[in-house]
Amino acid sequence: MNRSVIAVAALAACLAAGARAAECKLVRIVEWPVRIKAGHVVVDGEINGRKVDITLDTGASRSAIVRSAAERLELPRHDAKGYRMFGIGGELAVEIADVAEFKLGGTLIKDWRVIVAGDAGTDLLLGEDFLSKFDVEFDLAHGAVRLYEPRDCRDASLAYWTTDVPGEVEFERIDEDRPRITFTVRINGRPIQALLDSGAGWSLLSKQDAAALGVTPDTPGVDAAGTGTGLGARAVDAWIGPFESFVIGNETISDVRIGFADLWKDSTYESTGSHVRRKSEGQQPMLVGYDFLRAHRLLVAHSQRKLYFTHSGGTVFQPKRTPPKTPDAANETAAKPGN
Repeated sequence: MNRSVIAVAALAACLAAGARAAECKLVRIVEWPVRIKAGHVVVDGEINGRKVDITLDTGASRSAIVRSAAERLELPRHDAKGYRMFGIGGELAVEIADVAEFKLGGTLIKDWRVIVAGDAGTDLLLGEDFLSKFDVEFDLAHGAVRLYEPRDCRDASLAYWTTDVPGEVEFERIDEDRPRITFTVRINGRPIQALLDSGAGWSLLSKQDAAALGVTPDTPGVDAAGTGTGLGARAVDAWIGPFESFVIGNETISDVRIGFADLWKDSTYESTGSHVRRKSEGQQPMLVGYDFLRAHRLLVAHSQRKLYFTHSGGTVFQPKRTPPKTPDAANETAAKPGN
C-alpha cells in the first residue's frame, strides 16, 4: 500500500471518528449533590419517608442496608435462606428487608426488597446493581455525581469536560449476577487487576501482591497504618509502603506511597454443598478508592466498558496513617451453596 492510500485511509478514519463524535449525545439523567463523610461519597435519600445517608459504592455488587439502619427504620426483615456473604472482616449474617418506598432525588422505588448485612457509618450502600444501568460521572471537585444516558455514541470519547487527551481504561464485561468494575493497572511495571471501589476510604493493595512486588511490613520506608474494617466484624492490619510507579491508562505516578493490607484473610469458606469457594474468587489484588476519585474527574462509561478520567489536582494516593472504617461492600460477595 503506497503512502497516498495510507493517508487517504487515515483521513477517512479521522472523518468517521469526527462524525461519530458529532452524533453522540450524553443525556444527563440526574445530578446529585454529594458530601464526603469519613472518605466516602454520600448523598441524601429517604426510606419510608425518613432521611438516610446513602454511600455510592461502585465496589458493592449488590445494594445493602446496614443492620443498625434497618433496626432504626423498623423495616420488616426475614432470613435470606441459602445465602452467605463474605468480604473484608469475614462472614456476615444476611437478611432481606422490605422497603415500602425508597427515594433518591427524582428516583422512586416502591416495594423494594434489599439485602441487610453488616454495619458501618452509613445507612445504605447503593451498589453496581443500580449504578451499572447508567454512565456515572464522579466530579468530586465540584461536589457532584451525575448519571447519564449516552445516545449514538458508540466508541466516541465521552470525556466531554476536557479538550486534552483524557486517560482511558477498558474494564471487563459486567456480570449481571455480580456486577463489578475491574480493570488492569501497573505497579512497578507489573500488571495488577484492580476494582474501582468508591466505597473504600482509600486505595489498598493486597498484602500478598505487595509482597510479590517486594514490599512487606518489614521493608524500609514502610509505615504501620493501624487497622481497617469492612462490613465484617474483624479488623485487618494495614501498612503504607513505597512503590516505584503506578500506571493507569496514560497516567503515570512515580515514587508513590500506597496502602496495603491482608484484605482477604477471613474471606474463604467451604460450603456444605459440593462447591468450594477458592481464595481467589471475587477477590481483587487492589481496590482503587476515594483517594483516587478525589484527585480525578472520572466517568464510568458502562455503555462502552471504559473509564475516562483527568487529574483535577492534588496527591492521588495520600492515605491517612489510620485507615477509616469503611462501609465498603466491595469485596462482599453473596453466594448460594452448591452454585
